[in-house]
Amino acid sequence: MPLIRPARPEDAAPIAAIWNPVIRETTITFTTDEKSEAGLAAAINPEAWRVVEEDRKVAGFGCVFQFRNGPGYRHAGEFTLILAPAQRGRGTGAALMAALEGAARDCGHHALVAGVSAENGAGLRFFGRQGYREVGRLPEVGRKFDRWLDLVLLQKLL
Repeated sequence: MPLIRPARPEDAAPIAAIWNPVIRETTITFTTDEKSEAGLAAAINPEAWRVVEEDRKVAGFGCVFQFRNGPGYRHAGEFTLILAPAQRGRGTGAALMAALEGAARDCGHHALVAGVSAENGAGLRFFGRQGYREVGRLPEVGRKFDRWLDLVLLQKLL
């Protein structure tokens, strides 16, 4: 099993190399703005970011952040989790998810929310296996590749 450790600013370039193809080529994320190394280096907080490392190379990452702005939401987190293609289907995602949930607890979160593209069947199944339950479906709230996209909201109480 690969090592999972807190992320460091110097992980920004390999994180961008994993994240940007997902942004460019898929509807897993609705954003079209690619991540810059400088922007990621500034955003990485070792308390809330984790990386998967195999053979001394970053092979996936995840981060936890506040679900919505405002003090009333300070105990609800949201997260991003993306693996390099070679890591998928090997149990790495479950290990990274467990590490992110631990980081979320350490940050004071009581609940985690996942916003998943309805087209991401593998992601929906994965999060279901991790104990996340569908709590809402937002039709046509995203747009990418000239198509309207639905967002599925999943939640897990920690």
